[in-house]
Amino acid sequence: MKIIDTDFPGLKIIETDVFGDNRGWFTESYNHAKYSELGITEKFIQDNHSFSSQKGTLRGLHFQTGQMAQSKLVRCVRGSLWDVCVDLRKGSPSYKQWIGVELSADNHRQLFVPKGFAHGFLTLSDDVEIEYKVDAYYSKAHDSGVFYGDPDLNIDWSSRLEGALPILSEKDRQLKPLNQLEIDFEFKPEN
Repeated sequence: MKIIDTDFPGLKIIETDVFGDNRGWFTESYNHAKYSELGITEKFIQDNHSFSSQKGTLRGLHFQTGQMAQSKLVRCVRGSLWDVCVDLRKGSPSYKQWIGVELSADNHRQLFVPKGFAHGFLTLSDDVEIEYKVDAYYSKAHDSGVFYGDPDLNIDWSSRLEGALPILSEKDRQLKPLNQLEIDFEFKPEN
């Protein structure tokens, strides 16, 4: 297994070992002991699985606030997607910056997203499935998000949309830009 540190403190790309032969392949998608050795010590308590039928579906940018904030371990198990994270931790060297990482069933990459990030993705193919582990249960009272087209964030969705408009839920259409939200995340440097 290989961990790729990003310029965003705590945000990591994981490349699992994939063993293949003429029958197909095998990978260990999660092993708490191995991930802990690599610095991902969160206790994941819920698995989520999402399906998007159409290319160009955009989900996000979501997060939970307060004590229900979630760290996530994300992977694409069918198709391909562009996963985007925005650092909302005040005091972070990457505060209000975004990163995009392609995850696919073919590249087997995972993304560890620590608490304090808004998270979303854009499907790059039809019939996309994403699975992600979280370390806090879903709480409707703490559910929040940032509008995907926030001009202050200037996320380059258009180069992946190939001139089309994204397919959005009504909930995601109603999200507000970051400057209209009260965010309570603080950056805590690792020791």
